[in-house]
Amino acid sequence: MSRVVLRSLELADAPALTAYRNHPDVARYQGWRLPYSLEEAEALISAMRNRVPGQEGWTQLALADALSGELLGDFAVRGEGEQAEIGVTLAPQAQGRGLALEGLCRLLAQLFGSPGLRRVYASIDPRNRRAASLLSRAGFRHEGTTLASYLHRGQWTDEATYALLAHEWSAHHTQENPSP
Repeated sequence: MSRVVLRSLELADAPALTAYRNHPDVARYQGWRLPYSLEEAEALISAMRNRVPGQEGWTQLALADALSGELLGDFAVRGEGEQAEIGVTLAPQAQGRGLALEGLCRLLAQLFGSPGLRRVYASIDPRNRRAASLLSRAGFRHEGTTLASYLHRGQWTDEATYALLAHEWSAHHTQENPSP
């Protein structure tokens, strides 16, 4: 049984979303402005109503505990035709337990299943070793790093791109979870 579920963000998630988005270790490599207010969290949640992962533009999904419904983190998905960019944020208390990988695999199964995307990628700060490790464990390849290409909080930083093609996901998923 899965420990996590992907679901729409709910207004009740706003305090937890605000708390982890303001945590220094969580926010370090993320693009939102600090401090992140409760009003910003509520506005984000409202803007995500009726959004579906893979459609054009950004969609934010909750990663929640399957039993309690507690918000553990969130995934961002930006649809771009036959491909999508993703991002992941995990609350400090949920880190180090494999929950992000479990959620990411659920998300990839959705994206490569229906709407049937061809490619999913993520752009990260190469200093974010946890994100790089998560993407690698899910089967992503490091495609390259551009130097001083991303303006992050007033400082030019490098950007590493990781990607996964549908056929790579299928092969990786089949190897990890062979059919009976």
